[in-house]
Amino acid sequence: MRRRLIQSTLAVVLVVIAVFGLSLVIVETRTISNSAQERVDSEALRLASIVDSRILGSERVSADILKDQVGAGGYAEITMPGQAPIAIGTKPVGDVIHATEKGEEGETVRVEEPRSSVTREVGRTLLIIAAVALLAVIAAVLLAVRQANRLASPLTDLAETAERLGSGDPRPRHKRYGVPELDRVADVLDSSAERIARMLTAERRLAADASHQLRTPLTALSMRLEEITLTDDPDTVKEEATIALTQVERLTDVVERLLTNARDPRTGSAVSFDLDEVIQQQLAEWRPAYRSEGRAVVSSGKRHLRAVGTPGAVAQVLAALIENSLMHGGGTVALRTRVTGNQAVVEVTDEGPGVPADLGARIFERTISGRNSTGIGLAVARDLAEADGGRLEMLQAQPPVFGLFLSRTPLKKPPQDEAEQGPTVR
Repeated sequence: MRRRLIQSTLAVVLVVIAVFGLSLVIVETRTISNSAQERVDSEALRLASIVDSRILGSERVSADILKDQVGAGGYAEITMPGQAPIAIGTKPVGDVIHATEKGEEGETVRVEEPRSSVTREVGRTLLIIAAVALLAVIAAVLLAVRQANRLASPLTDLAETAERLGSGDPRPRHKRYGVPELDRVADVLDSSAERIARMLTAERRLAADASHQLRTPLTALSMRLEEITLTDDPDTVKEEATIALTQVERLTDVVERLLTNARDPRTGSAVSFDLDEVIQQQLAEWRPAYRSEGRAVVSSGKRHLRAVGTPGAVAQVLAALIENSLMHGGGTVALRTRVTGNQAVVEVTDEGPGVPADLGARIFERTISGRNSTGIGLAVARDLAEADGGRLEMLQAQPPVFGLFLSRTPLKKPPQDEAEQGPTVR
């Protein structure tokens, strides 16, 4: 492209020089020739006037007297009636410019000038025009190179940016070139880079969230299937199969929610649901894992609370908190429900060492973990809670207490057993 820009600019300049230069040469040549002819005519007329005045004054007319009246390199011949011609100067050879004038006393004056003088003047003029044309060509080449670099370099940068986007590096460059059209292309590429970066981030986040959220129901489902393979009791098989089907339904719900959030994170499916059912479901799912560790799960607090949210999302949040206590905590894990204002709160605590002081303010950030884990469980749980208008907070670091706050739907006729209940070991 750079070569084409230089060639096209140079071609335009050469055409302009050819057209105007040729016209200028023709005009200057004619001007110089006409000027020389006018000069010879004027010289002949002047010399004829001098001869007339000397004849009228009865003065002698000779070459010695009139030699100073003819310019250097010029030639004049005066012919008077009854006398021999008078030659002044050296008669030129070859092509000449001449003029003839007749005087009032009958004399004839002929002035000649060699045409070579005109040719030399025309040559000097052509040399000057050629020099100016050469300077114009040099200036045009320099300007063309500068303009080509100004246009070609940004295009090279933009091509590199587009290639980088295609190779998976979506960082915007925020580089502008002072050319509106090129700056517009740069704006579009930067906007595309930002969109690609957001899409890649969303895809990676979806993959991480899917890996984390699907792990728990798949593990629970595997445990149920293992229990089925280890027993011959039809009642136990039926019970475990029923629980396994529940796990499959929950797994389906998790997948659908992940896909829904991936398409539009603002889409919610909040409904009024029984909080006790979700808590009991989670206790039943995590009971085998806690028993294998020699630990227990305790639930207490108000019963028959109805909250507003997505049951599947709330189950995922509680599962993340319970799993977090299983991996990082110790002793008994307690789930306690209470009411504060118009909100239902589920507190999850254990008897472990708690959250280190250096992680307290960053515990909900992705990739932040006190041990060798993914570090996204609590971050995903917080996002799920906020998607339906709730929130997840760390109420206390040592011992650890996490609180899930949900909007509460009060019952018109609270049952008699809605008072505080003692802990129930599961």
